[in-house]
Amino acid sequence: MIVAILIGCEVGFWLLLGLGLASRYLWNRRRLSTALLLGVPLLDIVLLVASVIDMRGGAVADLRHGLAAAYLAYSIVFGHRTVRWADAKFHHRYAGGSPPWKPPAGGMARARYEWGIWLRIVLAYGIAWLVVLGMVWLVNDPARTEPLITFMYGLLRVPLIAVLWPLSYTLWPRKAGSVQS
Repeated sequence: MIVAILIGCEVGFWLLLGLGLASRYLWNRRRLSTALLLGVPLLDIVLLVASVIDMRGGAVADLRHGLAAAYLAYSIVFGHRTVRWADAKFHHRYAGGSPPWKPPAGGMARARYEWGIWLRIVLAYGIAWLVVLGMVWLVNDPARTEPLITFMYGLLRVPLIAVLWPLSYTLWPRKAGSVQS
């Protein structure tokens, strides 16, 4: 059941985002657009609540339950930014808006940009830990929630691997005017 909710929330995210942007720019329904876009982060809450209910009902935590925490953390840290990015792309392509903002091509400005992204990744990882600890507390059965802790230790690879980008831009910066692929 959790897999179906997980897939439904992922599909729902892109569906709500696409319909929200289409409502705004193609159909000129600003209120509908706002309502649809506000529904995007609610999907993560639905997934998290379903995960806790599933574990409280006797399920042993696994990857699916850990992903609920990671999705919520991603939405908190990157959700608004993702919606803004999609909005700018959609507005440019379908409503004649100005080209979307692009990150600096090189130099220390790009390195600062990459470090900012990495810090957000670390923040999302920290929030995911808090969510997992909350799930562990709500379920109140360490034997069944231990895999959540293991999942979070495994998820540590994400910020550790992601640090390679800002490090590379810091140690080997591209020239500010260079073309990026």
